[in-house]
Amino acid sequence: MSDYTKIAQLKTVDALRARLAELGLELPVDDQILTAAGGSPLAERLSLGTLTAGNRWCIHPMEGWDANRDGSPSPHTLRRWRHFGLSGAGLIWGGEAAAVQEDGRANPNQTLAVESNRAGLRALWDELQAGHQSLGADSPQMVAGLQLTHSGRFCRPNDNRLEPRIAYHHPLLDAKFGIDPQNQSVVWTDSDLERLIDRYVAAARLALEVGYQFVDVKACHGYLLHEFLSARTRPGKFGGDLAGRARLLLTIIERIQNEVPALPVVVRLSAFDTLPYQTSREVGRPMSYQNLLPYGFGFGVSDQNPLEYDLREPIELLQLLHRAGVIAVNLSCGSPYYNPHIQRPAIFPPSDGYLPPEDPLVGCVRQIQAHRQLKAAVPEMVMVGTAYSYLQDYLPHVAQAVVRAGWIDAVGLGRMVLSYPQLPRDTLHHGKLERKKVCRTFSDCTTAPRNGIVSGCYPLDPYYKAMPEYGTMQELKKAIANG
Repeated sequence: MSDYTKIAQLKTVDALRARLAELGLELPVDDQILTAAGGSPLAERLSLGTLTAGNRWCIHPMEGWDANRDGSPSPHTLRRWRHFGLSGAGLIWGGEAAAVQEDGRANPNQTLAVESNRAGLRALWDELQAGHQSLGADSPQMVAGLQLTHSGRFCRPNDNRLEPRIAYHHPLLDAKFGIDPQNQSVVWTDSDLERLIDRYVAAARLALEVGYQFVDVKACHGYLLHEFLSARTRPGKFGGDLAGRARLLLTIIERIQNEVPALPVVVRLSAFDTLPYQTSREVGRPMSYQNLLPYGFGFGVSDQNPLEYDLREPIELLQLLHRAGVIAVNLSCGSPYYNPHIQRPAIFPPSDGYLPPEDPLVGCVRQIQAHRQLKAAVPEMVMVGTAYSYLQDYLPHVAQAVVRAGWIDAVGLGRMVLSYPQLPRDTLHHGKLERKKVCRTFSDCTTAPRNGIVSGCYPLDPYYKAMPEYGTMQELKKAIANG
């Protein structure tokens, strides 16, 4: 395990500030957690087109590793959605990554946004509302949507075996995930994509009919619509220059707006990428790329040094999305499959990852600073920030400071919600955290489903500790530790 200073070892705000200074990182940190009554910037309302969220806390969509095989919600899924409602967050960004067709699932237990699961989608919505209503009369106004996705290169709809459908052959990702670079049958044809667009529109119409207030057209984390943003080598209208590479995403958005006009559209976007890293038990190292320069296989990366981001195209895309009528963008980066330390900074890596090659604080601040630059470049777009969970005890101190400074409009929570769903409410009502519930980025919530086990916070949530899978997880972690 790395010897980086853990956040839990930093006992005061000043200790965090000193560690940031030691690393040469700029990040505002408030001295205290402010309540809504005490003037927290996170308590301010947030306008999203015709919708209004009651505060600036946002819950990110989850991957959906715990539905039934037919895509309907299991008791685990329903419990998670009730927790979203109990969180006190004003914005529930998509709730669940719901696949628009069965072969587009990232795992066999992913939620489906298809007609056969209409009742299941409604059950999720009802559970979310029940959790929110239980907060009582002082609960914030809540806005909630459904995330629509196709997993593309990372489809596993039947078991733990990849069944990829890719935008183009990527020399590093093909090698990493065992895809034959000569196999053209796994590459989407333009006519296939036209039918896929129809599926997105049908899923959006279903979401509106069920009750959701918006849909998120997912374009992040290496999944299909994100992968298309780097498809420079793909011939035809869905590749080449940025206009071609963004065409699939923008066409889906335009079709939804034309055919389901009452439904607002948002986008979760990996605004920059980096090189795929090698899976190992050692400190992470990027795959060899020197023979691929200038690098043309990433979005938002420098073609001369793909370990660095370049925000010129992401800024252009954000402007295109704004002109297309997208009401907000939720910013992320990279992929949990091939560069998890960039996308999800953590001391403890998932089983298919590697030891962090940098202090996770560096990765955390990298995202926050990149999002600051994007917000400054396209101020007219409402933007939600990502990567705050690693800040742990000091997450609210930073979140309220960056919102006050105008670096970002709202702050999103992902894995933190699995261990501590009530964090938004506790901060705004009580001005303090329950430290025993704070996510310590153990990565069990990723390691579990990577190994066919239901996802959840096994270290901190008593619900998962009581499950038989807890023992399996302990044995799995021992085996990983012993190499």
